[in-house]
Amino acid sequence: MTDLDIAQLQRRLADFAASRAWEPYHTPKNLCAALSVEASELLEIFQWLTPEQSARVMEDAGPAFRVTDEVADVLAYLLQFCEVLGIDVLAALAAKIERNEERFPVPGGADPTDRHSSE
Repeated sequence: MTDLDIAQLQRRLADFAASRAWEPYHTPKNLCAALSVEASELLEIFQWLTPEQSARVMEDAGPAFRVTDEVADVLAYLLQFCEVLGIDVLAALAAKIERNEERFPVPGGADPTDRHSSE
């Protein structure tokens, strides 16, 4: 684990792109396309694996490195996309989780987020 936060990572990515004069290419459309490509590269690792093999992919150093590397690429492009459009990625995720909790209630009516339900 690192002590970096989302804003620090976004700043590093922006600085990296700026120092190479890549900003004109970092449009929402291009970043979204790059995100899709990187997600597809992640999927390619798992394409022909059985469910059991996919669950054990991190046990082999070669595939584990590839998965980790592609996850980093996906996250990097997602963070850059959010930076360009002014999206607070953590707030967006929290709001989406809340909407999903409302849309998909726990079967039987138990609310796992209600810590007082068993008292």
